[in-house]
This record gives sequence, C-alpha cells and structure tokens, in this order.
Amino acid sequence: MPQPPNAANPAEDNTGESNARDLARFWTLPPDAVAKALQSGPEGLSSEEALRRADRYGPNTDSTPHRASAPRAVMRRLLEPLSLILLGAGVVSVVTGDVSGGAIIVAILALSIGLDTVQEGYALKAADALKHSVALQAEVRRDGAFVPVDVSTVVPGDILRVRGGDIIPADALVLASNGFTADEAALTGEPYPVEKRAGPVTAQSPADATNALFRGAVAQTGEATALVVATGRATVFGAVAAALDAAQPPSPFQRDLHAFGLVIARLTLALVVIVLAVRVIMGRPALESLMFAVALAVGLTPELLPMITTVTLSRGAVRMARRKVIVKRLAAIHDLGAMTTLCTDKTGTLTAAEITLADTLDAAGHPDPRPAMLGAVAARLGGDRGALDRALARSGAQVENTGWTLRAQRAFDFNRRFGAVVANGPEGAILIVKGAVEAVLPLCTSQRTQNGPTLLDAPALEGMQARVQDLAQEGKRTIAIASRLWDTPANDIDDKAMAGLVFEGLCTFTDPPKPTAAAAITRLRAAGIGLKILSGDDPVIVRRVAGLVGVDVGTVLSGPDIAALGDEALAVQVQTVHAYGRLTPDQKSRIVRALQDRGAVVGYLGDGINDSPALKIADVGLSVSGATGVAQAAADMILLAPDLEVVADGVEEGRRTFANILKYVRMAASSNLGNMLSMAVASVTLPFLPMLPTQILLNNLLYDFSEIGIPFDTVRPEAVARPQVWDMRALVRFAAVMGPLSSVFDLATFAVLVAVFHAGEAQFRTAWFLESMATQILVIFVIRTNGRAWATRPGKVLAVSSLVALALALILPMTRLSTWFGFKPPPLPVALTIGVLVGLYLVCAELLKRFAIMPARR
Repeated sequence: MPQPPNAANPAEDNTGESNARDLARFWTLPPDAVAKALQSGPEGLSSEEALRRADRYGPNTDSTPHRASAPRAVMRRLLEPLSLILLGAGVVSVVTGDVSGGAIIVAILALSIGLDTVQEGYALKAADALKHSVALQAEVRRDGAFVPVDVSTVVPGDILRVRGGDIIPADALVLASNGFTADEAALTGEPYPVEKRAGPVTAQSPADATNALFRGAVAQTGEATALVVATGRATVFGAVAAALDAAQPPSPFQRDLHAFGLVIARLTLALVVIVLAVRVIMGRPALESLMFAVALAVGLTPELLPMITTVTLSRGAVRMARRKVIVKRLAAIHDLGAMTTLCTDKTGTLTAAEITLADTLDAAGHPDPRPAMLGAVAARLGGDRGALDRALARSGAQVENTGWTLRAQRAFDFNRRFGAVVANGPEGAILIVKGAVEAVLPLCTSQRTQNGPTLLDAPALEGMQARVQDLAQEGKRTIAIASRLWDTPANDIDDKAMAGLVFEGLCTFTDPPKPTAAAAITRLRAAGIGLKILSGDDPVIVRRVAGLVGVDVGTVLSGPDIAALGDEALAVQVQTVHAYGRLTPDQKSRIVRALQDRGAVVGYLGDGINDSPALKIADVGLSVSGATGVAQAAADMILLAPDLEVVADGVEEGRRTFANILKYVRMAASSNLGNMLSMAVASVTLPFLPMLPTQILLNNLLYDFSEIGIPFDTVRPEAVARPQVWDMRALVRFAAVMGPLSSVFDLATFAVLVAVFHAGEAQFRTAWFLESMATQILVIFVIRTNGRAWATRPGKVLAVSSLVALALALILPMTRLSTWFGFKPPPLPVALTIGVLVGLYLVCAELLKRFAIMPARR
C-alpha cells in the first residue's frame, strides 16, 4: 500500500500546518483529537457547513487527465514533420498556380487529421461511458440524520456510514463497527477481506491501519460508522490519482513516426535544393524549375501516410472492439504489437479475484469432505456473507449438505474470531463452530480421525500448527471446523456450550489462477513477449500464483527489496526477476521505467488505484471495464473481459495493423525515391521536363489511390510472430535497394525512348508515365510480403484498388482527356517495349527483395 501524502486536505483549515501533518497518519490518533482537528463531532455536519467545505476542499473525485480540446488535438497532429511538409507543398502549389494539386494535398491532410481526431474522441467517450456506468452514492450524517449524497459531495468532517457492498468514498477513521470487513485488493493487491474496527493503532503504514477506511476499497460484510478525514487528492491514494495529470511522453509509435518524418523532410529538402540549383545554374526558367522542384517534393513525400496510418489503426480499433477491447489512443494499437514485456497485476488479471475452497482436510491432514460439508452448512445457515463464507457455501455443489435447518446461531465474533450454529440434519442436532485455527483449537478436547475421535494431545497440536504454517507458505488461507452433538433442548449458544468440541479438520482457500492464464502466458511467450508480475500482495502468494501460471519464480523481490536498490541495480535485476510482491505504486513505476531504460517496449495490465502510475508511464496501459475510474483514466485500452487471452488477441491485431502500415511505408519510400531520383537525373540531362508537374501529381494521386486497400490486406503469420517496431536503418536500406532498382529501369526506359524510338516531348512523357505507373502499382504485389509474391493472395480490396488505378493510368492517355494532361498515345512498339521492361523490373524486384529486407528479418 502506498504511503500517505505529506498533508491531508484539512491543511487548508485554520487549524494550522502542524495539525495537517498529524492528520497525515490519522489512524494513530484518538478519535477525539481527529474530530477536534476537523471541527466536527458525532452529529456530523450541517448542510450549510458541508457546502462551505465543498467549496474549500473541492469535489471528492479522482484526478482526471486534462483532455485536449479539438483545436489543440488538430494542431498537435498538424505540427508533425510529415504534416508540415504536406502543408507546405500544398501552399506552394497553390501559390505557383497549381490550385487543383494544392487543394488535393490539403484535402488529404485534412481528412487524415480529421479521421484521427474523431476516432480518438469516440474512443474517449466510450471509455467515459464505461467509467460512469454506475452512479455512486454515499451515506453521511447531515443535519443530524443519515442521508444519501453523491460521492463527489463528501467532505472532511462528515460522519460516514458504510455497509457490505459499498465502495468506500473517502479516507476515514472508524468510530464503530459491527462485523465490518473491507476488500482492499484495488489498493494493495491483497485478495482477502481486511477486518476494520475502532481502536488505537500505532502502525505507520496504512496497510496495517485496521481502524481506518481508505477511498477505493469495497465494503464486504457488516457495517461501520467513520469520520471522514480526507477526500479527493488528499486521500492516501490522492498522489496516485494526481499522477494522471503528468504529461504523457510520446509513445513508441509517435516517436518512430516523428523520426521517419524527419528523415523524409531532410531527403525532400536536399533533393529540391539540388534540383532547383542545378536547373537554375544550367539556365533553365526559374519559375518552371521551382514548380518542378515543388512537384518533386510532393512526389517524394508519402502524403497518404497519415491517412493510411489512421485508416489502418481505425480499422484495427474496430477489429479490437470485436475482440472486447476499447482503444482510447489509436497509436496504442501499434504499441501493443511492438510490446516486448507485459507487466501485470495479479489479482483480477492472473487470478479470478474470487476466493474459492482449495482443500478440505481432516485432523491428520488427509483429504476429507466432512470439514467442508459442515463449514458449508454453517456458512449457509448462519454465515456473515464474507468472501470465505461465500466460498464455503458454493462448495455445497461439491459436498452433500442438504436437509439441514437452522436451530440456533451465534454470529461471528470478530474479537474472538469464530462463529457457531446449531443445525438439525441427518446426524441430528449438531453444534458447528468455524473460525481462526488459533481460536477454535483451544475449544477442542478431541479430534476426528479415520478411526473415530481421539484425544487432541500436545503432539497433535504441534503437528497441526506446522501444517497450518506449511499451508500459509503455499499462499492458502486456513480456517478450522469443530463440532459436537447438541444434547440440550436449549437454543442459547453460550461460552459454556462451546466446550468439549471435536476438531473436524481444516478448510483452505485460495484466489485461484484463471483457467486461461497459463495458456495465454504461453501464447504471449511464443509471440516474443515476456511476462512480469507486479503485485501488492504477499510475495509468498505471488510466488505460488506465478508457478501455477508458468512464470519463472527463481527469485521474488518484495517492496523493501526494491526500496533498497538504486536505479542502476534495479535495471540489472529486472532482466532476470519476473515476480514481485508487496509493491507500492511508485515501485511499480520504477520497475516499468527500468525495463524501458533497457530498451523494452512495456505494457502494463492493472485495474486498481495502485496500478495507475504504472499504467500512465507504460508504453501501453491496459485496464478492464470493472477497474477503478483512476485506472481506466490512465489506460490506453480498456479490456471488456479481464483476461490475458484478450491481451494476446490484441497483440496479434496490433501486429497485423502495423504490418500493413509498414507495407505502405516500404512501398512509398522505395517507389517515390526511385521516381524522384529518375526525375532529378532526367531534369538535368534532358532538354525538356521529363514529366509535367500536373503529370507528376496525377501519377502520385493514382499511385496513392492504388494503396488505399492496404489496411484491408492479408498478413502472413510470420509477420505477426514477433514484436514489431520501426527500424529506420532497415527502411533506409529497403529504399536504398529498391528505389535505385526502379531508377535503373526508368533510365533504361529513357534511353530506349530517346535512342531507339526518338520520342518527342509529349510521347516521352506519356511513355514514362505509363512505365512509372505500371512498375509502382504492380510492385505492390511483390513487396507486400517478405515471402514469395505468389505464396499469399492479396486482400480483395487491395487487389481491386491497385488494378483499378492501373487501368485508369493505362486508359487515360488513350482518351480525350489526354490533352488536358499533355499526353500523346504511344505507338504499339513503344507500348510493347514498356511492357517488357516492366516485366523484367518485377522479376528483379522479387529477386532483390530478400536482400533489401534482410536487416528487418534479423
């Protein structure tokens, strides 16, 4: 459990800073002293005073991240290098007279940014709908009477009443309780309920504060009245919630896309300056040279990358929604696919967060259904509806306990730690006692064995205590069951009636791993993703669960172990240690940072308040629909089913999405670079422009249209087998191999057209336009996969978009529209020669492809 903040929110009261510092550990103070510091009393507050305090302390709500407005969201995307290049190219095109070309560029950019912004907005609204699906209320004493109020209006000084099933709305000091227990799993990771009652506590850690209630815990049983000490950010977990206000660092996808944009920007600027300078030096017209240089810039820039990226990610978000994942941040889809390490909380993710009966043992430690049967009878007829009683009651499906009726009951005594019932059943009237082992054993004089009751002597007691310790080392919670025949007509279970019991045996309980956990972890490991368990629960329990789900548990580090390590030492430990227990929120964050510093792309799966800081700083934060509001706010994705299988499905979808984005980047970088190199060479060697600016833009537009089917393309299994990240060197190598290859065949086309066919300007431009379009579009089917082109069929949408674009490119020069673009239909020999060159180019591309992608494969 995290440490409390340095000051509770009564610091703003006129009681002074010294009282505020004292109230930081309010559970160590007498109730009168706390009430005096808060200027409150047993009658609580008046409505007017509550309103004044609400103005002073603010709403009792989670800290929520500042959501950027729509204009800011648009501006953030517009300031990306690729977006700035496109915007600049569009503006220059308009200024130089190419209004239609500039309008097309700006329209593509606006559509891409708009799609991205709208999709992110829809995802955030869906997440908010999940978070606010349940309207929470609290019961406080106002004007002398308990009334229900909205949780956000609870203030320090309120007298709070909570019952089983309530979510505790604030940090409070227990004034009175009746069998009250709270589930603090969302705060500490401990799956078992914690008993809360009034009384002095000297412990400095909130984890040991048995007289305090903490915001975010869930009441399990009984009822408690408490004095509210802190609300909102001033609660023990206020610092955790406040972590959500920290600026979000760029994700791996955003960093890599930004870096790619800078590479393109440098290449574009260098090419434009060189071409423009050379043409001016050679005496070519300055305006014509400028327009041609602008066309080169537009041609080199993958202007559809923002749109392809957004459409691909949006389609991935839709597919992930079908797999029960709500995507709040589109780029997180890629980050999930790039993830190399998944850190996860234990309770509710690896385990079911539901206590179940594990063993039912007789007095000698042998399996025996009788203790569980008697325990189930007691739980059903007179239990306190706590987690252990619910587990016993459910065990009735496994053991026969029907036909029993309640005759008398003694409610569970939290001081003496046992409860009892007298039940009429097949064996007659029986007194059944269940409770803590150390409380029940002193009431027993004999023990039931397979040979009948025997004396409970000292050796038997020692053996039993050793057995309980062994069970605790296995991470199991244990209760004892005892009984005796009820041989009196009275129905009063007093202390005298509790003597002479027969010890029946033990019932043990665990929070078992989910049935799918081990298989999902194996699946993640096969996909190249390591798993680390970061839990606030006891290291002994963490070790046991880790072993059950297949995580290496050679060493389990605890919170104190982490606190004793410096950052460099921790960075070494996280490489080999895969399970951690008793962690504070800050320690979880430290582990995530240590992994990131070692180059890992880290995902974090958690649902509690104590998981929020780690969710925030992880490369991709994963929460669940039933998580706390703070955890959902910090996460990038929300799983509608809290299961690692859903994460594994999401990883596959993320990798499939990125594989299709990478196809476009590869094709655009190599094809555009090849074409621009060819045009640059031709522009300084030919006495005329090799292609008019409008023809360059038409070429680029048709090529981009051919690739709009990429988000819908199929992906080979090996492309999603390992984590995928942007590899700039690999992309540069791919473009450096495949781009010049395209230029070689372009230059061969130039030579044939000039030296063999003596083509004029219009015929030359038309023939090269056809060759350029055919090579660019058809090579998509070659380099869309790392394997042989014919081994995997392309997606139907990609095939249609590519072939339609090619058909338009081939037909347009033959129509009346050709004069608009300066085209002249080529003679048949020229067309056939171009066809042969295109065929040779595709063969060479298929042969060189493996060499071009070699670094990425490694």
